[in-house]
Amino acid sequence: MCCIVLLGCTGCLPQMTLFKMTYNLQHYSLSISLLVIFAVTFSVDGEFLSLDHLKPQASDKIQTRAVADLLKRLIGNRAREFKVLVDRTLANGSVDVCELRSASNNRIAATGSTGVALATGIYNYLKYFCNCHVSWSGSQLNIPQPLPAVTGVLRISTQHRFRYYQNVCTQSYSTVWWDWPRWEQEIDWMALNGINLPLAFNGQEALWQEVYLSLGLNQTDLDDFFTGPAFLAWNRMGNLFQWGGPLPQSWHTKQLYLQYKILGRMRALGMMPVLPAFSGNVPQAITRLFPQANVTKLNPWSHFNCSYSCAYVLDPRDPLFQRIGGLFMSELVKLFGTDHIYNTDTFNEMTPASPDPAYLSAVSSSVYSAMTSVDPQAIWLMQGWLFVHDVVFWKPAQIKALLHGVPIGRMIVLDLFAETAPAFSSTQSFYGQPFIWCMLHNFGGNSGLFGTVESINMGPFEALQYPNSTLVGLGMAPEGIEQNPVVYELMSELAWRKEPVNLGKWVSLYAARRYGNTTENLATAWKLLFRSVYNCTVPHYKNHNHSPLVHRPSLRMSTDVWYDPRDLYEAWRLLYEVAQPLVSVETFRHDLVDVTRQALQLLTAEFYREIRDAFQSQKLPELLTAGGVLVYDLLPELDQLLSSESHFLLGVWLERAHSLALSEQEMQQYDFNARNQITLWGPEGNILDYASKEWGGLMEDYYSQRWSLFVNTLVECLDRGWPFKQETFNKAVFQVEKGFVFNQRKYPSKPHGDTYDIVNRIFLKYYPQALKRLN
Repeated sequence: MCCIVLLGCTGCLPQMTLFKMTYNLQHYSLSISLLVIFAVTFSVDGEFLSLDHLKPQASDKIQTRAVADLLKRLIGNRAREFKVLVDRTLANGSVDVCELRSASNNRIAATGSTGVALATGIYNYLKYFCNCHVSWSGSQLNIPQPLPAVTGVLRISTQHRFRYYQNVCTQSYSTVWWDWPRWEQEIDWMALNGINLPLAFNGQEALWQEVYLSLGLNQTDLDDFFTGPAFLAWNRMGNLFQWGGPLPQSWHTKQLYLQYKILGRMRALGMMPVLPAFSGNVPQAITRLFPQANVTKLNPWSHFNCSYSCAYVLDPRDPLFQRIGGLFMSELVKLFGTDHIYNTDTFNEMTPASPDPAYLSAVSSSVYSAMTSVDPQAIWLMQGWLFVHDVVFWKPAQIKALLHGVPIGRMIVLDLFAETAPAFSSTQSFYGQPFIWCMLHNFGGNSGLFGTVESINMGPFEALQYPNSTLVGLGMAPEGIEQNPVVYELMSELAWRKEPVNLGKWVSLYAARRYGNTTENLATAWKLLFRSVYNCTVPHYKNHNHSPLVHRPSLRMSTDVWYDPRDLYEAWRLLYEVAQPLVSVETFRHDLVDVTRQALQLLTAEFYREIRDAFQSQKLPELLTAGGVLVYDLLPELDQLLSSESHFLLGVWLERAHSLALSEQEMQQYDFNARNQITLWGPEGNILDYASKEWGGLMEDYYSQRWSLFVNTLVECLDRGWPFKQETFNKAVFQVEKGFVFNQRKYPSKPHGDTYDIVNRIFLKYYPQALKRLN
């Protein structure tokens, strides 16, 4: 239960007497206590700088209306049973709070200090009083009639000024093809989960186009610079140019339209959208127009060569940097308004030109100056990923220099991967700059069950207790979303708690409200998942899906997992046993498919080991048996399973991409972008399978085809006495991979097949085999 305080409701206590109570809900005893609220200021040579100017711009009336409209979208006519009000004085100049009371006619009166606080308070009421649930993979909103009463005042508050959301990569891995209805749904989800500091990066290329054209570049220069839509995140960070491009003019128009609506809704709900700023990444043509400018050509990024990487970066100390940065900021603020907070990342996965602290300090000072030249109240929000990604370069002197190039309190650092590799503790709380403790969780938007629940349950509170902590918020910064919703509900809820939760009790309540059912199997299954697949404790483990299933086959693939497969298989059995009456519930159907998918992913690794061992010991019959089962039964069954559930369809991803096109040429370009990103990720498999997805259609036409070629190649090698040559196989399988990217085949965007029948068939066939292989 969220941080809840009941304020003396019997009249026999002083008005603000605080006390602890126990509220029994569904047989669980939940501790209730008040948060200590505090303000954060930062001292620079005796002068105190605060972040108080970062606050909602919309009036209380506008925010109230926005929350009322959100409730109508969420629960229809039942929204009338809530009396909502935003009153900023409720926070008393501090952080967000919401109070709920029972009102006449079985209504609930809810008052929040902001629209976000109000929405979060109502959602927590819906969760813990009405047993309801909202997520990316469906909602369970069977609200009791009448609404359950609240005794006294239910007060929900947070000790965190900021609750941040998104990663700069999320814009490419997940939201790239979204239309307004999908964005509207996401912004509602943000408000319900307490997010008040989201990235808002749409439409910026239209502004950059205007800036560069005004400087004298031509359209060809820009066509050679901008990447295609699915790769814009890395164009913005200076990693890539041109790949998948050019950007059609219709793209700019559509994204500007979206950005206006996104910003309008975020601000109406009391959020503070984070806008982009200039990092120094420029088109090559700048060197033609400004030959005296101090421009550096960088080394190749990742596995790309200079055809698409080796970006050109303008030295922030060059006067042209201030000119370009100021032009962009002026255009940005003129068109989008501002909430005074901007994100840019100067050295994302790129090595600076010099380790000299004076140089690094000058760089960050110049970047910040470009912001404040237009917005004197600017706050620079910077991803702290660079300090984790390249620990060889970023030593204490270099980190301190970069951070101290900006006045203390005017930069907020995102400790981006804090649940696994926190940087605050090795940088003395970022040497005085305020920071946000972030859970990264997911890389590339991969499918696969994963979590670090013990770490995220403890980490934020450890950061608060760190000596001289400059923590000002919590955040969720996944590279890709729409996966593992349980992890994000837990993380968002922790921002509104005073202490860590009892994970067993918490996840039992989660199961009950997610499915609207208290069957014992459900709680037991989720407890097993939380102690195993959702509790990775391997140091510095990155959640790329490492399963052989979604990687180009070889004889040297890792099959290690961080959990005991027995727990996963037992959770699968428990869900299967209650599946028939519950499969019509969207959230349960999704999870049944997801857990079954995870079980088959584990079994794929088992069959791979048998295939590899049979080849290496030259046992052709065993190779034929294991390979035949994998290629001709297990993978086809998995494709049918995924194709039966709407959240696991390749066709949805492609249809969204196609829907943004205004011509056949654009449709083909967007189709290519969408397919390449989730497979080859580059012209030659440069970041192969990084953004892997286990989707119906993709399993059949991509992963299964690779495995079929691998098994057939091994069989032929064994049959003819040839050695297996990985390089030769890679050339052959690349044709298969490239064939998928260009096949232009249409895939269903609606599910087909009976999920229960498919799971039943798979379970009866493979569950006994799974147990047998564990012995």
